[in-house]
Amino acid sequence: MIPKLKPVKIDSLKDVCVTRFEELIISGRLFPGQKLPSERELAMQLGVSRPVVHEALVDIAAKGLVSLKPRIGSIVNDYRREGSLALLNSLVNYHNGKLEPKLLDGLLDMRILFETENAKLAARNRTDEQAGDLKQVVEEEHNAAQNDLYLLTELDFQFHLLLAISTGNPSYPLLLNSFKQVYTNLTGLFFSLPSVVPAVLEFHHKLVTAIEKKDEEDAVNVMTRLLAHGENILKEIINR
Repeated sequence: MIPKLKPVKIDSLKDVCVTRFEELIISGRLFPGQKLPSERELAMQLGVSRPVVHEALVDIAAKGLVSLKPRIGSIVNDYRREGSLALLNSLVNYHNGKLEPKLLDGLLDMRILFETENAKLAARNRTDEQAGDLKQVVEEEHNAAQNDLYLLTELDFQFHLLLAISTGNPSYPLLLNSFKQVYTNLTGLFFSLPSVVPAVLEFHHKLVTAIEKKDEEDAVNVMTRLLAHGENILKEIINR
């Protein structure tokens, strides 16, 4: 049987320019307050068209890496002060998929706050249809081959996204979607140990049961134990 293959991705010129700018800023080679050359000059240096450079600058400006000021140009920001959530993906990519310990701890702490709140509100507000959708995803997880890392990672994200949708707060699924790449990077690393899969599926089953019963306290308890289990395994993998 041919294993499931990931789609081939060809980076656009704009994406290549974005990555180049991000590396220069995150590495500190471009410093806060520094003015970048004009778009025309940058295009000449990079060997691309001016519109490509403009699109790349707009992209990194949205992440908080630079400010685009009329009649002045592009000014490098202190991304620690002005960076947006979208910058998390860039930080992960810059470190070749690995996170600095403080950033990893911060993400895990944030996830505890976010996911336990999702579990509580999902148990309180879920509809019958949403409870059925959660149960369906868990069934798909059980049916997935344990060595299909890509599928397991996608299903795990869908499970947590459905939890966020079930809270009834429209901003929660948007927030989760905004750092899907970081989330799935960490989950993929976690599922690289096949032995963790049965435990995760058992936690998901218990969580769905608590949500079906609208038991908020039990839902929070199960989610807390699930996250603690995941954090311990993930740190063990990274420390290797």
